[in-house]
Amino acid sequence: MSYIVFNGELTKRDTISIDIEDRGYQFGDGIYEVVRVYNGRLFTWEEHVERLYASAEKIRMTVPYAKEEMKAVMEKLIEKNQLTDGTIYLQLTRGIAPRNHAFPGSDVQAVLVAYTRVSDRPVALMEKGADALVVEDKRWLHCDIKSLNLLGNVLAHQEALDAGCYEAILHRDGVVTEGSHTNISIVMNGTVYTHPANNLILNGISRKVMLKACDSTATSYKEEAFTVEQLLKADEAFITSTTLEITPIRRINNQPIGIEGEYKVIKKLQEAFTADIEAECGPLH
Repeated sequence: MSYIVFNGELTKRDTISIDIEDRGYQFGDGIYEVVRVYNGRLFTWEEHVERLYASAEKIRMTVPYAKEEMKAVMEKLIEKNQLTDGTIYLQLTRGIAPRNHAFPGSDVQAVLVAYTRVSDRPVALMEKGADALVVEDKRWLHCDIKSLNLLGNVLAHQEALDAGCYEAILHRDGVVTEGSHTNISIVMNGTVYTHPANNLILNGISRKVMLKACDSTATSYKEEAFTVEQLLKADEAFITSTTLEITPIRRINNQPIGIEGEYKVIKKLQEAFTADIEAECGPLH
């Protein structure tokens, strides 16, 4: 029997029901994080929880738990579910109140739910690479908030899947922003380019680890927007996310990117990323 966290307490999953007037269900009025677990340890927890609180502030939601209190209960959740490698999904909604577009009163507390999922590292995908499709970015203009409003992402991702691709790469008027559930970067002449962390993208935690890997490997990088045309002419392209770490893109719109399987810069960054994981969570198998 698996356990979840519900409003700060560990409980059996089958004993919980979600109220139909939860604002997350009715309005998508909430935020979330997905945190990677390696060797039973949280990876980049501090970065994730800081982003969670930042998202809450941007939508004027009060998080009713201290950061250390939240970390402690997540560690208990990992232990209770005997999770070695996987993820924790953590969600906060504005709470339960009669349906009304206006915020409920201060007496209504945010609802916290978290659960674990077993997930191995996608080693084969990280080695061979994935295919992607370029799709117009039709989402709202607050992509820096990790909100529950993911319909635009879902539609773009499904368009990519329907085309036989793994990921959708989004663009606004020809300028690449990010993937439907990843950040996207390219390599040109040895330099990594990635969209600046503004309101048009989510500043991914794995994106931050990747930039740290650039520093540790003396790889030059620029947080600078690039176009679809530059994307298709890149020497290398890759996506980053909590579950995918650094994964190469081998083809975009069925067009090969660089030399498939070579990935000179990507492999160097992957090694540094792995070193970061092992420094925080212990040796990987």
